[in-house]
Amino acid sequence: MRPSAILEAALYADDLAAAEAFYSGTLGLPVIVRAEGRHVFFRVGPGVLLIFNPAATEVPTPDARLPVPPHGARGPGHLCLAASREEIDRWRDRLTGAGVEIEAEFDWPGGGRSLYFRDPAGNSLEFAEPRIWD
Repeated sequence: MRPSAILEAALYADDLAAAEAFYSGTLGLPVIVRAEGRHVFFRVGPGVLLIFNPAATEVPTPDARLPVPPHGARGPGHLCLAASREEIDRWRDRLTGAGVEIEAEFDWPGGGRSLYFRDPAGNSLEFAEPRIWD
């Protein structure tokens, strides 16, 4: 038995308003739920991207409705989003048009292209052709 997919992935950001503006505005991801000062969640295809404020999620909440354990991370995380080569070209144009700096763009030795950039919290984001993992 083994998991069939990643259902959700989490990144951390102190400024949730800036994160929401970036992920919903620049990347066009729909917001599915938000809790002021704690988190904002986005739909990404069949999965979910969770953006948490670590200062809020590292502390246990004794009266929480659900028993989710405390968690959090400091420093930049990484998330890679799937895109075709043509979509990567369009994303590069959209990102640079929005003032987002492209940190790296290259073809992997085994095939496939990647484009790296950062969100407002400093998390490393990537668009890549899924075949980089073939």
